[in-house]
Amino acid sequence: MDKNFGAKKTELTELPRIGDRISFIYFEHAKINRQDSAITFADKKGTIKVPAAMISVLMLGPGTEITHRAMELIGDTGTGVVWVGEHGVRQYANGRALSHSSRYLERQAKLVSNTRSRLDVARKMYQMRFHNEDVSHLTMAQLRGREGSRVRKIYKQQSQKYGVKWTGRNYDHKHFENGSNINKSLSAAHTALYGLVYSVISGLGLSPGLGFVHTGHDLSLVYDIADLYKAELTIPIAFEVTANAAANDDIGRVTRLKVRDAFVNGKVLKQIVIDIQYLLDLSEEDTLNAEVIRLWDDKDKLVKHGVLYD
Repeated sequence: MDKNFGAKKTELTELPRIGDRISFIYFEHAKINRQDSAITFADKKGTIKVPAAMISVLMLGPGTEITHRAMELIGDTGTGVVWVGEHGVRQYANGRALSHSSRYLERQAKLVSNTRSRLDVARKMYQMRFHNEDVSHLTMAQLRGREGSRVRKIYKQQSQKYGVKWTGRNYDHKHFENGSNINKSLSAAHTALYGLVYSVISGLGLSPGLGFVHTGHDLSLVYDIADLYKAELTIPIAFEVTANAAANDDIGRVTRLKVRDAFVNGKVLKQIVIDIQYLLDLSEEDTLNAEVIRLWDDKDKLVKHGVLYD
């Protein structure tokens, strides 16, 4: 019998803030295990150790194997896990939220469940993209039209800047290799961005499925938040990588490394947290460090749990 019960579970207050973590780490064809409070990655080149609490999200590509003990640690530290398929086809999974409070989730559910407040949040999302315009009076249909025009303009500008032919966003996960290099690069860049956004959303205890612009998908909020950064981040990177790619380059890998370089200073990670707090109208003082459990009461008050009430 294995008598090694592992390291003591890290307390919530001991974990690094979400904005202070490494953005993401990608591995493929590796064996992932645990040693004390670190995750170990072993492949034919050797073994490396990374403190689990410093990782925002793990992107696991083809050929990866992970042990139960590693997943236990990942869950305890609130690290997100993105299983990435060979061509960017992916499934999402994550550990327990870094915050053990439901405050953000309750706020999100309240805002998304009311048509007026949901529209207000959606308008704020669009306003963040139209810095010199007032969109507070526009309908969702009008906002979608403005956004479509803006994105088409961005693609055209990047195409001209880097000399990359652009015929539209066309991709099929089932026939990935049939896509153009620019579409492959865009998919790889967006996948990395989705993973990072997903890890922050999960870490804050929010529901990735309750979106304000996107709806009906279990990642609706992920797409909402990621769309705030594509024009300045992943789209330019994809066009730059495509313009400079050699004929034998793995376009997905090159793109992923370029995106990681853009994330490395932590500014994007911190900005995502700030923007989510702004969109949900939550102040910096709304700390989620306390692990508080109460019982709901229909008289509009909360009562203590763990009590045998008469």
